[in-house]
Amino acid sequence: MDFDFTRLPPQDRYRLLTNFVGPRPIALVTTRSQAGHANAAPMSFFNVFSQDPAIVILGIQKRGDGNEKDTLVNIRRTQEFCVNMVDMEIADAMILCGINFAPDVDEPSFAGLATAPCRQIDATYLERTPCAMECRVERIIDFPNRAIILGEVVEMTVRDDCLDPQGRYVNPDVYQPIARLHADSYIVADRQFELLKPEGAAALEAAQLTPPKESGK
Repeated sequence: MDFDFTRLPPQDRYRLLTNFVGPRPIALVTTRSQAGHANAAPMSFFNVFSQDPAIVILGIQKRGDGNEKDTLVNIRRTQEFCVNMVDMEIADAMILCGINFAPDVDEPSFAGLATAPCRQIDATYLERTPCAMECRVERIIDFPNRAIILGEVVEMTVRDDCLDPQGRYVNPDVYQPIARLHADSYIVADRQFELLKPEGAAALEAAQLTPPKESGK
């Protein structure tokens, strides 16, 4: 089957894209409302795109009535947000945070999620998240019905049991994030495996290391 995306209605494009591009990690985004309370909303149009600078990207669609969602309104005003990764422990609470509440509802409190103040931005993070990334807006790209937000990660808080004793690598027995597939289907990363390049592949690699400097004459 072939699908001409230049003619396909947006909802059909969404269905095809989200059916085949997955699993997609979930960002449970916390922001500060204008009234000062915490806001939390799950976003599955999310990923990390760079380490230098450290950039994550969110895609936030407008509501059906054309108004912007509370998360986007808060991000535009404060230029800050926090990405909380999601595992099975907080999965049910994440779904509750996805309810289309009125702007004055404190979603973490409603969902029973304890929070703590972020270190570098004026927001809170979820105490039981495996990993919280405090972000400042690098830029916002606006389309008619969606905003693409580039955020620079300025602080990361990791739950102690999610890392090895040296604090370098994730503990796969503990950190098993969930991700969205399509519609209301999700997957958990509880079966992990390694894929290694075959022996001898290094000889085929184009040089990626900085070549040694030639000695001066």
